[in-house]
Order: sequence, then structure tokens, then C-alpha cells
Amino acid sequence: MSQHNLSIVPKFLAFLLLWPLVLWSQSPKAVERLRADVYVLADDAMEGRKVGTRGEQKAAAYLSGRMASLKLAEHELAPDYRVTFSAQPKVHGVAHGSPVTGTNMVGVVPGRNPKLAPLVVGAHYDHWGWGGEGSLYRGKDSAIHNGADDNASGVAAVLELAYRLKLAKLQRSVIVIAFSGEEQGLWGSNDLAKKLAALPVKPAAMVNMDMVGRLGATRQLALYGVGTSPAWPTALAAAGAADRFRLKIDSSGVGPSDHTSFYLTDVPVLHLFTGQHADYHQPSDDAHLINYEGLAEVVELVEAVIRDLDSRPEIPFTKTKSSTSDTPRFKVTLGVVPDYLYDGQGMRIDGTTDGKPAARAGLQRGDVVVALGPHTITNMTGYMEALAKFEPGAETTVTVLRDGKELTLTLRF
Repeated sequence: MSQHNLSIVPKFLAFLLLWPLVLWSQSPKAVERLRADVYVLADDAMEGRKVGTRGEQKAAAYLSGRMASLKLAEHELAPDYRVTFSAQPKVHGVAHGSPVTGTNMVGVVPGRNPKLAPLVVGAHYDHWGWGGEGSLYRGKDSAIHNGADDNASGVAAVLELAYRLKLAKLQRSVIVIAFSGEEQGLWGSNDLAKKLAALPVKPAAMVNMDMVGRLGATRQLALYGVGTSPAWPTALAAAGAADRFRLKIDSSGVGPSDHTSFYLTDVPVLHLFTGQHADYHQPSDDAHLINYEGLAEVVELVEAVIRDLDSRPEIPFTKTKSSTSDTPRFKVTLGVVPDYLYDGQGMRIDGTTDGKPAARAGLQRGDVVVALGPHTITNMTGYMEALAKFEPGAETTVTVLRDGKELTLTLRF
């Protein structure tokens, strides 16, 4: 479909609402089911699925149809699978513009023992629409940001899990969620996590998938939140995670995705991520670039983990070292996209934003930042701690490794 031709949207939307029935009547394989969902959610007709827009509502209508086709039960908070929320946009902490209403999509795979605390699997379905403040696109014309990896991939994985978990007939119920407003600051998950925590029986654990569609040749998979419960390492070991993937493990329950909202309500969380790429927050993040076989492998791992959790009478919660009170507060930004899968010394850059300090200083994709001024950087945490020490307007140096050589550049925030 043409990037700018939306004249066929009404007809296409009607097709989307019928597509679940067509899809399931043909009983395709997992890879084909995943591909079908990603291609629909990341189509131009969805206009980038930005929270509070008609694109978000088109995607919500599709997800409602998919949840119905899976015969998911409706949650008490979500008639017709929908839970709306309202959020106030802010710029530098100050209210800006009118409040925005978004829609979380929620269904339930009922368990055999309704007295047990449910599990949650989730992924955000919103993206950046035609661009805006979160976009890294620098073209002159506005363009639809389809967000195939970010995060149609995660939503497709959640829908595939719902299909598999219905067949598994677990003891615990599983709440299946597609969040909105994640890109603006975890709006949807923040609202819904609090509502679920206020129920008589709150969730036992939460698994989040955000950008799980670009499994690469090195088979690197990042797992965040592993320290939030002693159940995670043993469940991952039982699922053979280390045999399936090259793992990067992070213990913290706090991170830049929806699992954080659940961690802050004392729920154990696990977040999966296959890595950053040049198409992140760009119009080029399209469906044909997804590794669907790799996405299916991620789903298989999560299914195995959930089956293991279901066999446990309790899933204890553990606070991790990096809580909101420990997280550095920044007054400046470097203007880079970190490579979150990098496991060497320093912080590797996966992209820079035009006009920001890093780009002005001449930093490039692939540079590994090893020092900011006098502060040595050994990992992502060290980078954030160093960044928090600078004020707007400050001038310092940044030391990077580029092509095996150390380079020191002048940097102004």
C-alpha cells in the first residue's frame, strides 16, 4: 500500500475485521500466523497506531476481532476486551495540550483453578503514527511509522501465545494484554497495572515482549527482570533458554517498557528483547524485515517458561537493586540510541539523533563510549550514572572506541 494513499482505509478496515475468521479457518502454522498479524498491524492503513488517534482505534478493532477469534474470555475490567485510560501529555514535566484517551486491549485464557493468581503476558501495540517527538526520522515529509518490530512483533507473539496456552489448559488463568501509550511513557500499562493490583487477587507474574522480531545471526536475546523472582532463573533453565539463545541477563525490574509498571506494583516481571537496529523509530521498521522463524522461537521459549510457572504453587517477588529511587535523574541527554544487547566494556551506540550533543560532537553508530569527562563507563548503568552528573550547557569530553582506536571529542550538552 502506498505510504500516503489512505483512500482505501474503510474497505481495508472491513477486511481486517474479517481477517481473523479467514486466518483461523485455514489453520496456518505458527510462523504464518505471526506473519499475518504483523503484516496487518504494521500496514499503512493503521497509520502508525499512535495512542489517541484513529490508527490506534483501527488496531484496537483488529485486536478485538483477534481476541474474539481466539475465544478469549472478557476480563472483569475489560468489556469487549477494552479498558480505556486518560493521560496528560507533558513537556519537561509541564502539562502540554489536551489529555489523551487511549485503549488497552485485554482478554483472558481461563485456567482450571480460578483461585490461583493469574499470569500476565503483554506487549504494547501503539507506535509513533506519522512521526513526532519520539521519531528518529529526519526526512522533510512526514511518514507513517509502521512499527513492525516496535511492537507489532510483540503483539503477534502475545496472540500466538494465547492460542497455544488455550490448548495447554493451564491451572492458572493468563491475562493477555496489548497496551497502548507505551511510547509516550508507559501510559496504558501504568493505568492497568494499578487496576489489576487493586483486585482481590493480583497477578502472580508478568512477561513482557517488546521488539522481539529481529533475532539475529548471533541469536542474542536480552532478558530483563530476572532478579525480580527466584522463579525466573530456574524456569528459564528448565525451558532450555541458554541452549536456545545467546542470553544477555539483566536483573532489574525497571526498564524502558511496560514490565516496569507491573514491577512497581510488586509483581515479578520478565522482559524479552532481540535488540536495537537502524530502523528503530523510523518509517523503515516494516513487516518484511521481521525474522518470523526467530519470532516463533521466542514464543516457544515464553510458552515453556509460562508452563513452568504454572506448575509452581508460589512465585515470590524480589525487589531489585535498581528501583525508581536508585534510577539516576537526567537534566541532559546525549541523543543516542544505545545498543542494549552489547555485553562488552562501555556503552555502544546504535544510532544518533541529528542536532543532539552526540551528533554535534561527531559520534557515530558503532562507537563505544568508555568515558564522559572524568567518569569511566563500563556498562549501561555506569553510562546513566555519568550522564546524571551533567547540567544543561556543560562542556566536557567524550571518549569512544572507534575501529579499535581510542578517540576523545569535545561535547556540549
